[in-house]
Amino acid sequence: MEENKMSDWGQQPQNQPQHNVCNPYNVYGEAVGFDNADVVNAEAIRTEEEQLEKKARARREKAIVVFFMLIFIISAGLAVYGIVQDVKRGRDSLEYVSIRKPVVLYQNSKPENANNPENFKDENGKYTTEGVASIVKPSIVEIYTYNDAVRTDLSGTGSGIVISDDGYIVTNAHVLKENGFHTIHTSDDRQYNVSVVGRDIKTDIAVIKATNADLIPAVLGDSDETIVGEQVIAVGNPAGLSSTVTDGIVSAINRKIKSASTGFQMNCIQTNADISPGNSGGALVNMYGQVIGITSSKYVSSSYEGLGFAITINEAKPIIEQLIKNGYVLGRFRIGISLIDMDTDSKIAGIEEELGFPLPEGFEGIYITNINPDCDISHTDLKAGDFITEINGTPVKTYDQLYNTISASYGAGDIVPARCAHLEKDSNTIYYDIEFRLMEDTSGNF
Repeated sequence: MEENKMSDWGQQPQNQPQHNVCNPYNVYGEAVGFDNADVVNAEAIRTEEEQLEKKARARREKAIVVFFMLIFIISAGLAVYGIVQDVKRGRDSLEYVSIRKPVVLYQNSKPENANNPENFKDENGKYTTEGVASIVKPSIVEIYTYNDAVRTDLSGTGSGIVISDDGYIVTNAHVLKENGFHTIHTSDDRQYNVSVVGRDIKTDIAVIKATNADLIPAVLGDSDETIVGEQVIAVGNPAGLSSTVTDGIVSAINRKIKSASTGFQMNCIQTNADISPGNSGGALVNMYGQVIGITSSKYVSSSYEGLGFAITINEAKPIIEQLIKNGYVLGRFRIGISLIDMDTDSKIAGIEEELGFPLPEGFEGIYITNINPDCDISHTDLKAGDFITEINGTPVKTYDQLYNTISASYGAGDIVPARCAHLEKDSNTIYYDIEFRLMEDTSGNF
């Protein structure tokens, strides 16, 4: 029995069949339990199977290559076909446009004499819009204001109305510069240097003159005949666009519009015709070709639409005549002060900011910001920072009240009594009386 046991790892018991399911080979590669013929056959079968697998893989790879080549050939063929068709369609389209169906642009002229101004007027002398524009445009000039005598430093532009054939032109005072240099351009592109005849800042009206100029004067109308609703046009040069025409109606008459810079009121016509910066000094014209107003963008608020204003020609005419005759308006007085009135809450707030403390409750007056040393009032006790509260016993707190109270009883050269006030921070108010002589005003300032 001892002979059948394993003596060590390298020997097997004798006379026992050898079976190794997991590894049929011994460590030397020799089959255990099989003869050499079986081993050779197994190797041959394995080799044959590997060759068959290689052939199958080669056939698959060849099929894939052939498939992609077919796709490439088909794609190329489609691309060439598409190009050929596009070229053919393009050739057909050109033949269709240029030969088969040529494009015809239809154009015609107006009837003969259609643009003749005489055809724009009815039997009563009333023009169409184009008729008024053709008549008035030659009488409207563009004004260029320069800072230097050689006229290279442009300060601003505006419009003007030719009022005489010898070169007088009316415009707005704010279009011109007191110490500036000015040039006009006509609608037919002629250019002339002009001199300032007179400027009235109060009414915002000025007159200039071109020497040796061949100009066409406008026809002035009677603005008192203007009625609400009648059609009008405005002619001017907004934004440097020469001879611009806009149309509208008369929205209202006898509007008392106050100048933003002086507080002086002028009688104006309200219109919804577009009036923009550059229209200043241009014409508001009725449908009979007559100038009934001098447009002024100065009175147009950017916060509203369709609110244009023109100084009535009837109110402007006597001022124009005096500026031509004298260079200024006769009978005007000048106090010699700069002021802030109490016309609005914002102005009152401005006065309190200047003072540095609130006004006493119920206190009213006109705050003096500056006194001209060339005027008689500078020799009185009135000082900048004080108030004028009364003129000859009449309380005043606005520009209109001050001007109207003085002009109602006094003129240039007259002596005016006034009550003044000095306010202190502790609400103590010191009143005192003065008298001052009105100076003659030749500048149009207050």
